[in-house]
Amino acid sequence: MKRLALLLLMTSLVTNLPIPAQPLAPTRKAADPDLNVLKREAVSEVEKMQKLTQEMVDSIFSFAELGFQEYETSKYITGILEKDGFKIERGVAGMPTAWAASYGSGKPVIGFMTDIDCIPRASQKPGVAYHDPLIKDAPGHGEGHNSGQAVNVVAALALKKLMEKYKLPGTIKLYPGVAEELVATKAFFVRAGLFKDLDIMLGCHVSNDFGTNYGQPISNSGLVSVQYFFHGKAAHSAGAPWSGRSALDAVELMNIGWNYRREHLRLNQRSHYVVVNGGDQPNVVPSEASVWYYFRELEYPKIKELFDLGNKMAQAAAMMTDTTVDWRVVGSAWPNHFNQTIAEVQQKNIESVGMPTWDENDQTLAKALQKEIKSKVEGLKTEVRKLEPPKEPQGGGSDDVGDISWVVPMTYLRYPANIPGLPGHSWENAIAMATPIAHKGSLAGAKVQAMTALDFMLNPALVKQAWEYFNNVQTKDIKYQPLIGPNDKPAVELNQEKMEKFRTEMKKFYYDPAKYKTYLEQLGIKYPTVRESK
Repeated sequence: MKRLALLLLMTSLVTNLPIPAQPLAPTRKAADPDLNVLKREAVSEVEKMQKLTQEMVDSIFSFAELGFQEYETSKYITGILEKDGFKIERGVAGMPTAWAASYGSGKPVIGFMTDIDCIPRASQKPGVAYHDPLIKDAPGHGEGHNSGQAVNVVAALALKKLMEKYKLPGTIKLYPGVAEELVATKAFFVRAGLFKDLDIMLGCHVSNDFGTNYGQPISNSGLVSVQYFFHGKAAHSAGAPWSGRSALDAVELMNIGWNYRREHLRLNQRSHYVVVNGGDQPNVVPSEASVWYYFRELEYPKIKELFDLGNKMAQAAAMMTDTTVDWRVVGSAWPNHFNQTIAEVQQKNIESVGMPTWDENDQTLAKALQKEIKSKVEGLKTEVRKLEPPKEPQGGGSDDVGDISWVVPMTYLRYPANIPGLPGHSWENAIAMATPIAHKGSLAGAKVQAMTALDFMLNPALVKQAWEYFNNVQTKDIKYQPLIGPNDKPAVELNQEKMEKFRTEMKKFYYDPAKYKTYLEQLGIKYPTVRESK
């Protein structure tokens, strides 16, 4: 009986002892989640934002703001990001419409960059396969920049959800390409140190294709953009012309001198100009005149040579006319050079996502427009572009992301949101940009951006490999030097008068997603609208 009582007492004591604290489950590490599972989940998250993608593409299309005047566009994009927990820094690098958005902490730091401005005189009704402007002579997205922010923002929002769910370390940052059509900002971004902590940069740009590349593109040049201001003396053009000194004469002599010199320049160079100010009226000798030059070449030393030659021509023209001249650098662009490691990783994701599925309406619009402008009638492309080794650059257009590509490893995804065979920078290029073609292509691009970011977030060795290419191949013999001077400032006043002329009327056409499913619906446009056969 005593034994039983003792046993019961011991059992009672043991039962009432406090339970030892259990060790906490280890914090999930970045390497724990399976990369392929995360990529599938990222694609799923992007798919859930199909509506947001469409709304962003259509809204930014409707704002149609020229370079340095992208106030409505920047307000809209930063509002979406800020609402979702991103930290926003506004007015960066001395530009009112520029900003930087960030989420997360620690390494790696993944950047996203794409443009936001449009071009003059490109107003066009979307989905209409012939010239039919919303507002005559107004700006429009005839370069397709309205779609890029949907690509990057949707990708970033999908990544944020995965980072929260799986406690993934790292930081994602987004930037706008302000005034890209003026190649006037990204060198200032670099000077302001906006990219100094980035590990890689994932840029993107609208295309009719789906692909990426590394090295310097075959049709790419760098440039410096310069405005020359000549100062003379006014006089009556008929009564006392000898008392005047024509600043316009100086502009014309500079242009004549440059055009004669072209014969003795390399075939790779591209140079062109517009006379910004030719005087006020014919009976007054112009006391002020100005001309704006783009000097393009394949590498920094050659660009600098053209710049120096232009300055010499301007000074000579001033001497011939007894006027004076000064100039300012509006913007610049180093030749693009993209990273092989990132491009190879990105290409696999492009092939995994594949081209969007175009329906009969999409192809009908594409072929009708191609026929309208007498281009090859081939419709929309259905296969992704293969990654090819870089070819010898021949020269062509410029993009100021080139400066970024020389300070951080970078690629430039080309996502399929437009129609093949178009002239570029025109109303024709605006036609598809607020239609299902742009919606589908932007969604596909967002998937690739999110997947590529995950590759580098979860594999530090890839980040290291990207920097090895950057340091040991790309910048081994060539180091970045800015083409802007330390006292040059962004030309933030540009396009102000043009936008003020049209903005009140344009506001009537801003997209309202609360009332209409799509911008096409708001405008009452049947998709597609094509010319009736005669």
